[in-house]
Amino acid sequence: MANLSEFIKTWWTGKRDSEAKCFRENQECEGAFDHIDRGICSVPLDQIVGSVGRYHDFDSQFKLKDHVPPDRLISIKKAMRQGKSLPPVKLYQIKDEYYVLDGNHRISAAKEFGRSEILARIVEFIPSSNTLENIIYREKSEFVEQTGLSHPLDITEIGQFPYLLEQVESHRTFMAGSEAPGTTLKQAAEDWYATIYQPLVGIIAKGNLLPSFPGRTLDDLYAYISFHQWEKGRRRRYGIGIDKLIPKDMEKFRNKMAKMKKEEYPEMLRSITAFIMMNVEAKRELKVVEKLFRLPEVEEVHSVHGSIDILVKIALTRDLLSSDAEVIGQFVYENVRQIDGIVSTQTLIPGISKIKERTPA
Repeated sequence: MANLSEFIKTWWTGKRDSEAKCFRENQECEGAFDHIDRGICSVPLDQIVGSVGRYHDFDSQFKLKDHVPPDRLISIKKAMRQGKSLPPVKLYQIKDEYYVLDGNHRISAAKEFGRSEILARIVEFIPSSNTLENIIYREKSEFVEQTGLSHPLDITEIGQFPYLLEQVESHRTFMAGSEAPGTTLKQAAEDWYATIYQPLVGIIAKGNLLPSFPGRTLDDLYAYISFHQWEKGRRRRYGIGIDKLIPKDMEKFRNKMAKMKKEEYPEMLRSITAFIMMNVEAKRELKVVEKLFRLPEVEEVHSVHGSIDILVKIALTRDLLSSDAEVIGQFVYENVRQIDGIVSTQTLIPGISKIKERTPA
């Protein structure tokens, strides 16, 4: 009897797993009852995961189940082959998933034909449970509702979407006062995205900053940098040099970037030169010198006489969100102090430097 019970349980679970997802179950789970009409737009077919009322009739890939007569699907496929215009399907949305209210057969046929998107009228249901993910999602939903922007923004911290909305409102005030009286928030949002957001994100991407911030996104870095650069009264915690690259005023940044092509965007990088003085164990100088000289960042190595044994000149590159001391310290710890025979190190960072050019002999 126990084996039969396990067989039935496995069979039933497998059957449920193969079905399209049920909208009502997810709606209850997320507490998603308030809704917004999002209008008509294209939706990726791979994000349509379930149905409002017919999830028993289709599997998870929206293939028709054997118990359902295929006549309707056959006629839809025929119409698609003939290029006939079909009305948009109707979908309910919860976060990044969509459920079919009307148009299950059209979606099944579109998937079978290998299409990637389908035109749909969307009603979005907003999750109410207070998880971190849902709070951010509600902030994003409010941002999209106010600005009308359909461009995807991936933010991982609470409070950043409201700040971006403040940026857009500030830009609307600027445009209405100097460029285009009567500018709406949605018009300002499109201009903000094209002339402010995208250029700064382009600079961030060109600077290859993301590897230094695990778990963060380009949109997170945009929000962080723009907040600390353009929000008055905020004290920055990153290194010097960024003011030349990104003016402290958002509209001045916009004007500066309007004169540049994308390939001309500056890099968020700065060169650092430093000197490391070190003491080494007796009779280990030569081996240590050879190992140091093989490091790509090392430009010069000198064995010297006096209170120190070796003097090294290094050249590093850092982004403008880091400090010289942080980057140099990490390099010394990870590359220099790990060499056997080194007893102690002391790092010197030049302040004002003047270097003579050597004339050929």
